[in-house]
Amino acid sequence: MATTEVERRRGQLAALSIAAVVIIVGVPLWWRTTETYRAWLPVSQIKELAKLQLQLSADVEVVFARGTVTPEQQKKVPLTQTQEEERAIDEDTALRYRYETRYRTATIMEEDALNQPSAAEADLSLHTLSESPCGSLVVYVIPESSSLLPEDVNVYIGQRRTALLRIGPQMRVGKTLEQLLAHLEPRIKQVLQVMSFSHNDITAALSDRVRFSPDNKESIADSMRAFKSSPGYEITFSLLNPDPKSHRLHWDIEGAVQTYIQPLLTKLSPVANFSIDSQTLYYTMLGVNPRFDTSRSAYTLNADSLAHVINPVEARLGSNAASSNPVLNFLLYVPDAQHSPLYIQGRKKQEVPSNAFHSPRWGGIMVYNVNGFYGSEPEFPVDINIDMAKVMGVFLAQLRLLLGVQSSTPPPGFLVARCGSTGLADWELDRLMWSRSVENVATATTTITSLAQLLDQIGNIVINDNIAQQVSSAVTSLQLAVAELEAGNLGFALQYSKEAILASEKAFFDPSLLHLLYFPDDQKFAIYIPLFLPMCVPILLSLLKIVSEARQRRREKQAKKD
Repeated sequence: MATTEVERRRGQLAALSIAAVVIIVGVPLWWRTTETYRAWLPVSQIKELAKLQLQLSADVEVVFARGTVTPEQQKKVPLTQTQEEERAIDEDTALRYRYETRYRTATIMEEDALNQPSAAEADLSLHTLSESPCGSLVVYVIPESSSLLPEDVNVYIGQRRTALLRIGPQMRVGKTLEQLLAHLEPRIKQVLQVMSFSHNDITAALSDRVRFSPDNKESIADSMRAFKSSPGYEITFSLLNPDPKSHRLHWDIEGAVQTYIQPLLTKLSPVANFSIDSQTLYYTMLGVNPRFDTSRSAYTLNADSLAHVINPVEARLGSNAASSNPVLNFLLYVPDAQHSPLYIQGRKKQEVPSNAFHSPRWGGIMVYNVNGFYGSEPEFPVDINIDMAKVMGVFLAQLRLLLGVQSSTPPPGFLVARCGSTGLADWELDRLMWSRSVENVATATTTITSLAQLLDQIGNIVINDNIAQQVSSAVTSLQLAVAELEAGNLGFALQYSKEAILASEKAFFDPSLLHLLYFPDDQKFAIYIPLFLPMCVPILLSLLKIVSEARQRRREKQAKKD
């Protein structure tokens, strides 16, 4: 009897020991070795960025030339005024515009520059005196009697970051300085909206985050036409020769790119990196049969049929698989002898002067007729040297549109100087940089917020240290970009916004975050139950038996006491 009691006691101790080892050692060890590693993420900072509160600050310097202010008014100059304007886009997005305007009188050297024969020469002379920093403007107020501007022009916008503003006839000498500034304020704001940024442009840059309002149709069209912001772009020039038996084409594409395209791309280097290549394709047709117009003895392509041109041609262009950057395609199509000359007609059946068209976020196509080179008795194939100045003029205009260089219609009384050899004015670059900075900040914020929500919803995805580092880098760059926009440092804001979008996309598209790499909870149970159930059943039964025997002994003791 004693031996049986000892064996029973030993069995109970063995069962309790095994259960203790499993619970105290086994379960924590299994939990630790099978838990999902999730590095720390700055979730609170990401939530703050989700409510995008942007402030754009622009510095404006207004310089009064001789004859625009009286000696009494001049005593109160220089002075500084600050204006702020806030716009709520939606519940999570708000914009604040801050304009800091400094007023002063012109120096002797600036007066000499303003005495040049023309406004263009004055603009160049003022630029040589001092170069305005990126994102800032200088407005020179000139007297009504100045001969720099034509009679019907009140504001001249040059190629740099300067503008000439003629004082109105109602502001003759005798008014107070406060009245003069109140008169100039709305006109300076017009200059700012043309040369710097406008609310519609900034709203269009937020297209991935907010919905468009129906009152800014022009900005909507510009946003849909231009490529989205990217760290780099691939530009491809293609010469399409569908009839090499009739035409032997020669084009100096390398020299034309260096002369016409490269100056623009060099100036756009703060915005993105560019690479250029070219190719010649033979026996490549447009894929659309042109119609013969008997009244003009020429073939025509209607605007309705232009949409069907892209796909057949694009199949022959090839793709740059080595790069993930967007590709801008520029095609020069020389019609075959049977369909020459070929002209493009617009919506109103009018001939397009450039004989070219562009497709939003894709590229442009120009039709180059060569029937004038045939002569009376042509001998095929005809050697043809393509006029690259004519071709590149069209492609340069299309490139500006596709990159988002907006050339909006100026208000009445404004005269905007033509772009120089670079194809881009300094203020146009600033305008593009404002839009790209805001677009990059909005895109990176949306990406990093979506990633944080995804990782929060799927708790078994591993967050390794590399992803955490990219997320932290994106958040830091976003905070710096927002701060630099608020300070008016446009160049730094664009750089930080580019770093933010690169880091956020690298983290979002990391291969380790693929959901298919991880098992849902029901599959985990299906894996672990066959492993743990055979071991846990005997332990649980032993523990239940021990508990049952303990209760039985307690009842027996209670019965003896009674």
